[in-house]
Amino acid sequence: MAKPIYVGIIGLGTVGSGVAKILLEKGDLLAKRVGAPVVLKRIVDKYPDRVKLKVAKKLLSTNLEDIFGDDEISIVVELVGGYEPARSFILKAIERGKHVVTANKALLAAHGKEIFTAAGRKGVDIGFEASVGGGIPVIRALREGLVADHIQSILGIMNGTSNYILTKMTDEGSSFGDVLKEAQAKGYAEADPAYDVEGIDAAHKLAIISTLAYGSFVRLEDIYTEGIASIEPVDIAFARELGYRVKLLAISRCDGQSIEVRVHPTMIPSEHLLANVNGVYNAFYVRGDAVGQVLLYGLGAGMMPTGSAVVGDIVDLSRNVLKGTTQRVPALSCAIDQMRSLPIKPMDDLVCRCYMRFSVVDSPGVLSKIAGVLGRNGISIESVIQKGRDVRGSVPIVMMTHEARESDVRKAVAKIDRLDVVTAKTMFIRIENTI
Repeated sequence: MAKPIYVGIIGLGTVGSGVAKILLEKGDLLAKRVGAPVVLKRIVDKYPDRVKLKVAKKLLSTNLEDIFGDDEISIVVELVGGYEPARSFILKAIERGKHVVTANKALLAAHGKEIFTAAGRKGVDIGFEASVGGGIPVIRALREGLVADHIQSILGIMNGTSNYILTKMTDEGSSFGDVLKEAQAKGYAEADPAYDVEGIDAAHKLAIISTLAYGSFVRLEDIYTEGIASIEPVDIAFARELGYRVKLLAISRCDGQSIEVRVHPTMIPSEHLLANVNGVYNAFYVRGDAVGQVLLYGLGAGMMPTGSAVVGDIVDLSRNVLKGTTQRVPALSCAIDQMRSLPIKPMDDLVCRCYMRFSVVDSPGVLSKIAGVLGRNGISIESVIQKGRDVRGSVPIVMMTHEARESDVRKAVAKIDRLDVVTAKTMFIRIENTI
């Protein structure tokens, strides 16, 4: 068997502990699959006394030079998260000629171009499977398995916390606030859940896989992002009555001329596969021009699923080290100098059907006033549901529209909300039928 390939880990939190556990417990299996021992030589953590995983003390250090300055360590695993100092750690590892594995979706979404360009110039590899989808191999599928396809669209449930909340709201009729507290108690949601429930986490992941799928850098700021906090049980109940389920979807499409990228609550037909992805599970629904439709499903987070993805990258890079090769598969599927610069489609130009729920006073002529505003803004009504008074004394009116332009919908809603017969802000949810 060939000489060992040495690995250094920076950060021994939840994911780092999962990675270390796999490397230490499955050394024999990994050695057989690589053709050489894959040895965890050093773990650097700022607070080694807080490390919960039982590891030999000789592995632990607080000095980064124990990794960067060790010529035997060829693969550096960055698992500290956030922008800085993670960005500096990765760039320093690249500069020292070391290969890098990271699970840092926020960093890659914001600084991916800089990092991938630096790696390309230095001739080292970057593995980032764990940055999107936890244990679901969506990066590898896009980069290698679907390399023959022009990817036309990706729709995904990319955040387990939001999916758990919406699932519980759907199944139990609970409010967003109540389910969020339960999710926090069970450890599914952070004490500050903003990144999850506001769609930011999903947007990070969408930026990465859209860049990979379309060969054009997509920035985080390019992605329209809307969270789930405004969704009420009444909207989920109406969705069910209409044959839909509400999911926080990350959506991207490319027609070869421009890229559409957005994250927001979406109604999808209840019989669709994505509509039945529940709890903390994630799914990626990919459409290619040759392969057709592909669904990847699994746990999108957690110590062991994400640790599995990180170790998968370590094994991939170890095989390259063993064969003395680098960049056999470009990190972004095509070389940096072959990346395009496609424009991002403005959200105002989006055309889709919509669900609208109006809260109004119980008086004659209300429906005609609302319909009049919609008609004057070019929005055609497909169906109407009107129920009795709700607990606040208002009457809910639900309308399903035909396809309409986003800018027209927003103008109409703003005008309707100013009507004296409207008692609360209008709720509108976009509908995806062509998934």
